[in-house]
Amino acid sequence: MPPSSSLPARDARTVRTRVWDLPTRLFHWLLALTVTGVLATGLLGVMEWHFRLGYGVLTLLLFRLFWGFIGGRWSRFSTFVHGPRSIVAYLRGRVHPDHLIGHNPLGALSVFAMLGLLAIQVTSGLLADDAITYAGPLSHKVSSATASLATSWHATYGKWIVIALVVVHILAVAYYALVRRQQLIGPMLSGDKTVQSDAIVAPSRDDVTSRWLALVLFAGCAGFAFWIASLRP
Repeated sequence: MPPSSSLPARDARTVRTRVWDLPTRLFHWLLALTVTGVLATGLLGVMEWHFRLGYGVLTLLLFRLFWGFIGGRWSRFSTFVHGPRSIVAYLRGRVHPDHLIGHNPLGALSVFAMLGLLAIQVTSGLLADDAITYAGPLSHKVSSATASLATSWHATYGKWIVIALVVVHILAVAYYALVRRQQLIGPMLSGDKTVQSDAIVAPSRDDVTSRWLALVLFAGCAGFAFWIASLRP
């Protein structure tokens, strides 16, 4: 059955619309799995799988970067870049109806923080070299001082900051579900959200063409990650 972009309204004040396209949903859950795997293998010292999953994170981050410009409406960065006034208003309880559709201002900040930190962590892993058991595929392309700095960041500060952000993310989802009565997990599974009818409810594009485009894009990103992996000394 083809995906439904917009379903009939439940009442005069709400409407159900497609917010998260399938590629964005798959990205979200695959990133959660790979990041969990990267953290677990790093802590346990299972380095070969740590590298493999790290290349998976690299692939997903590259995909999300491009999908943030050509993906479904609410997956595009342009729809959740909020100015200081919007953020302050949200913190003061003046919630705009549009904030309840895609990412609200705080959620948008957390997305950018997570993507940015993961990008730094992946880059440092590619450059890292502990001079004993493992070396990143690009470690031989930089000076020993740079490789040492990347190793120190990747194995200490970066790792624990990522863990902290993951914990904060889980707590935030629980807070919105239990206190604010806003379900964030359901829409990330089904793709649809019930929102106020006075909000901008233009649905995200989520048809066969856009999904094939996402698949081709993902394949290209995976190919690039595979090439990076092949440079490992």
